[in-house]
Amino acid sequence: MHLAQQAYDLFGITLNDEQITQFDLYLQELALWNAHTNLTAIIEPEAVQVRHFLDSLSIVKALPMVDGLRLIDVGTGAGFPGLPLAIAYPNIQMMLMEATGKKIAFLDHIIQKLDLKNCHTLNARAEEAGHISHHRARYDGVLARAVARLPILLEYLLPLARVGGKCIAMKGTTAEAEAADSKKALQLLGGRLLRIESIQLPDIAEPHYLVMVEKTDATPAPYPRKPGIPTKKPL
Repeated sequence: MHLAQQAYDLFGITLNDEQITQFDLYLQELALWNAHTNLTAIIEPEAVQVRHFLDSLSIVKALPMVDGLRLIDVGTGAGFPGLPLAIAYPNIQMMLMEATGKKIAFLDHIIQKLDLKNCHTLNARAEEAGHISHHRARYDGVLARAVARLPILLEYLLPLARVGGKCIAMKGTTAEAEAADSKKALQLLGGRLLRIESIQLPDIAEPHYLVMVEKTDATPAPYPRKPGIPTKKPL
């Protein structure tokens, strides 16, 4: 089925012809670059459409894309979920954060190729970005897909969110268990679990979930800890 139809049927997203062309170009460039840069194991067009594009767009179930919304995608890789959202919603502001230089080169290329004025990149580790003054506590929404288990991930995400902002972690079957293991991290970092939203993608058997966390208080200054520490010593 056509991406535009699926985006509308699943999430109520209306994509115009220009946006569909942008998604097509994104798909083509992803395949071209993937031949020499390890970006994704999923390159078959239909699979990219469902597992990358529609999966990314599912974020709208957790976070309304209002004009001027400031989002950061932590550990974005080849641009998921941030880039599809930036294409679908030109009136939001998207920061794509990635530590790997080759992936940043791909993202910069795509942003230029698609002429996305609302999308920028940040070449940094999450542990570092959380201490940069113009990124810390600045974002309405902080997104991540397949980066780390939730108790670790929250230490990357919550410092970047403003008080009242939301953190959205895209998870699979372990979503409930990871959320249960995150009580200490939430308490220490100034967050609270809002809910876990189930997402059903076309022809995909395994469940997808959006774990939604609200930033309720300022994150204490020591967090995030130095690179490597959150993984070795989860909160």
